[in-house]
Amino acid sequence: MTRVIKQAAVLGAGVMGATIAAHLANVGIPSYLLDIIPQEPSAEELAKGLTLEHQAVRDRLAVKAKQQLLTSKPAPLYVASNAELVTPGNLEDHLEKLAEVDWVIEVVVERLEVKKALLQKVAQVCRPGTIISSNTSGISINRMVEDLPLGFRQYFLGTHFFNPPRYMKLLELIPARDTLPEVLEFMQAFGTRVLGKGVVVAKDTPNFIANRVGVFGMLATVRAMEEAGLTVEQVDAVTGTALGRPKSASFRTLDMVGLDTFVHVANNVRDNVANPEEQALFTVPKFLLEMVSQGMLGDKSRQGFYKKVKNGGKTEVLALDYRNMAYRPKEKAGFASLEAAQAAGGLKERMRALVFAGDEAGRLAWTVTKQVLVYTAEHALEMADDLTAVDNAMKWGFNWQLGPFETWDALGVEQVAARLQKEGEPVPALVSKLLAGGKKSFYLRSGRGLACYDPGSDEYKTLESSPGVIILKSLKEEKPVIKANPGASLVDLGDGVACLEFHSPSNAIGSDIIAMIDAAVDEVEKNWQGLVIGNQGKNFCVGANLMLVLLEAEDENWDDIDLMVRQFQQAMLRLKYCSKPVVAAPHAMALGGGAEVCLHSHRVRAAAETYLGLVELGVGLIPAGGGTKEMVYRSVEGVPGGVQTDLQPFVNKAFETIAMAKVSTSGPEAKQLGYLRDSDGTTVSQDHLLQDAKATVLAMASEGFVPLRPKQVRVVGQSGAAVLRLGAYTLQQGGYISEYDRFLADKVAHVLAGGNVPANTPVTEQYLLDLEREAFLSLCGEPKTQDRMRYMLSKGKPLRN
Repeated sequence: MTRVIKQAAVLGAGVMGATIAAHLANVGIPSYLLDIIPQEPSAEELAKGLTLEHQAVRDRLAVKAKQQLLTSKPAPLYVASNAELVTPGNLEDHLEKLAEVDWVIEVVVERLEVKKALLQKVAQVCRPGTIISSNTSGISINRMVEDLPLGFRQYFLGTHFFNPPRYMKLLELIPARDTLPEVLEFMQAFGTRVLGKGVVVAKDTPNFIANRVGVFGMLATVRAMEEAGLTVEQVDAVTGTALGRPKSASFRTLDMVGLDTFVHVANNVRDNVANPEEQALFTVPKFLLEMVSQGMLGDKSRQGFYKKVKNGGKTEVLALDYRNMAYRPKEKAGFASLEAAQAAGGLKERMRALVFAGDEAGRLAWTVTKQVLVYTAEHALEMADDLTAVDNAMKWGFNWQLGPFETWDALGVEQVAARLQKEGEPVPALVSKLLAGGKKSFYLRSGRGLACYDPGSDEYKTLESSPGVIILKSLKEEKPVIKANPGASLVDLGDGVACLEFHSPSNAIGSDIIAMIDAAVDEVEKNWQGLVIGNQGKNFCVGANLMLVLLEAEDENWDDIDLMVRQFQQAMLRLKYCSKPVVAAPHAMALGGGAEVCLHSHRVRAAAETYLGLVELGVGLIPAGGGTKEMVYRSVEGVPGGVQTDLQPFVNKAFETIAMAKVSTSGPEAKQLGYLRDSDGTTVSQDHLLQDAKATVLAMASEGFVPLRPKQVRVVGQSGAAVLRLGAYTLQQGGYISEYDRFLADKVAHVLAGGNVPANTPVTEQYLLDLEREAFLSLCGEPKTQDRMRYMLSKGKPLRN
């Protein structure tokens, strides 16, 4: 019988428990969210005459946790209505509900005896064969169930989600000694395809993989800072993007995680490893313990290594001087080697330039990096069965761009080993074995694909590609692209489906991409079943090339701007009226022109984490690649033909969406905003997005795809525009938008309403496109619009002037 998880139960309604339940709801799995019964009624409950016998009091903790899902930031739910799939309760009255579910996830306090006692109760009520797991971040999986029957232990394992569960890709699975192989295999597939996670299998060792390596690296960084007498700002400047780590670097990351959580995880490793030398490595420095004792926990207490204060009406960021535990104004750190590294080119070049530099920043980068590389090489096979699991855990759990063994390769295994020897430090046995066999890297790319060094066989083993995962880089290495220019390529996905891949800087739309859209439509209509528009960059597309628009506007090259807009509009129409199915596959940011590409595709297969929006008003413009026009069509397409219905309420919603530059916080929310249709799909696992989009194209083709034909649309006209303008006026009077925002909104109203025509007048697409283009051109000449464009290009955020 094929196993399916139709319903789950989450035991523990703290932050992690509630947000795990939220993510289950995101993928359509209802769950019970159970917590303990409060010790006593709250003051508010007592005022209502409630006692511990009332269900509202007994369920309070879980009910409150569910309510907080609706207001938490970042949002744990794709859309607020998903909360309806979470049923709150308590661990005494509702424990028998566990007999109904297919998966029970324990997420209670990180104390072994508490977990063991709860699992004993769970074992009494669950059906045989129910999967039971613990979300522990580091407690022994085997010890939790050592007193339970074999039949229970065979279906038990660790499922360590990273916080926040919706957004963090890593899911560590930790099988116990008796976990059935088929249970682990099922959870790997379920975690990947249904939950959308990057799954790694870890061994039952203290803190598993990511937390163990990550906490070690953080403690090594703290020690290196103290020894070198550096400031927290200097360390963060060095240990951020230049080293392939997140922008939050070291101490900003610690503030986000929470100092108390960090100390707990570090202590767990220290208390559970046998080697005294390793115990010393996980001993928390005194000043960190003092910070915890003083409540300087980071973001949760609004003070940690950094603290924001109001100064003269402005927000000022203070930094902690850990030597005297006092805050002072944050200082900008400057190092020559850091500047050289940033200009070195790609990530590997940047890392080498910094790690091997001879100044203070270079010494810090080397000290921290070498310790992480050595520690990981010494303990990798203790934590996992293969080296790729360790690399993936760090990339998916700590947002490193390269895992430890990928970093060995980037810096040069021989070069790092030679420097270790020169400094009198031992080279890890794993590294010595690799080099002794004549190998120079942990990874090797050949005609058969990417292979990773396997210490057991002392050979390279080709990494098997996951079923349903398309990697464009690999496809392009295997066979020539169909067509290409500097901004985009047309790639063969197989089975008669082509993929239009953007690869310009930030995937911004310029003349190269527009030219490739035209070429792609020509090619696909002649020789292919259909087209996917997707890529595997950081973002799908951040919009048009704003710098080019600004430069042309400053030079008053109005004809050139007019031509650019016309070409983009026509490219969008070519997609819309392509004779073969076109499916857009957006992920992450799909803004402005990127959103317009989606609006003109026949179908959209969006990653669940897609942030889609027409944001042009933020830079003083309006959507002019057909985005405004498409929102007119979409706002009224549900109105039956020939029925005299008031169109105003439908257009009002589109106006609000564009005028407020609304961006969806998820793929599902993009439907609520009108950017996606109900027929558009969502893929939770971004790794599978292109495959799902390809499958959508093939399904549309096999069903007998019928190309769209141009049609007119009824507009609300001058009277409808007046209603829209009144709405903008009201927002301005309420202080919600500026005077210039209102001016821009009036431009949007003019286009959405169909210009100076009577209500219910049928107009053509080209008519609306002309209105868009005229408004766009006029706004390019406005000084305040140019100010907005400059501000966005320099600051990366909108100016509200």
